[in-house]
Amino acid sequence: MDKNPLSARLHEIFSRLANWSANAMGSPAAFAVSTLAVIVWAASGPLFGFSDTWQLVVNTGTTVLTFLAVFLIQHSQNRDGLAIQLKLDELIRSTRRARNELIDLETCSDEEIALIHQQLSALRKSQTSAAEDSAEAMAEEDAAPASQPARPSKALA
Repeated sequence: MDKNPLSARLHEIFSRLANWSANAMGSPAAFAVSTLAVIVWAASGPLFGFSDTWQLVVNTGTTVLTFLAVFLIQHSQNRDGLAIQLKLDELIRSTRRARNELIDLETCSDEEIALIHQQLSALRKSQTSAAEDSAEAMAEEDAAPASQPARPSKALA
C-alpha cells in the first residue's frame, strides 16, 4: 500500500465510496429511481417542446454518471477479484496434493499460463483415459459369467 498517509487515506476513502456506490447502483431502489427519472424526463418533453436543451440534459447526465460509474465499478471488481484470488491461493496452499506453483497464477505471463493450461489438460485427459479403462474393465467383469452364484445379503434374509 502507499506509504504516504494522505495517499493511503484517500485510497481508503475512494475504496469505501466505490464499494458503497457499486452496491447502491446495483440495488432495486437505484433501478426504481433511474426509471422514475427517465419517465419524468420523457413526460417533461412537451413542456420544453422536445428542445435540444431538453435532450442535452439527459444525454449529459447519463454520460457523466456512466463515466464515473466505470471507475467505481472497476475498482470494486478489482478488489473482489483480488479477494477471490487470495482465497483460492489459501485453498491451494492448504491442500496437500495441490500444486503450489498455481498460487499467484494471475501474476504469471500469458506463456506461463498457457503452459500450465496444457499440463492440466494433459492431466485431465490421462485421468479421463484411466477412468474409461477402469470402466471398461468393470464392464467386462460384469459381462463375464459368474463362477459362483451371489449369496443373498444377511440384511435381506
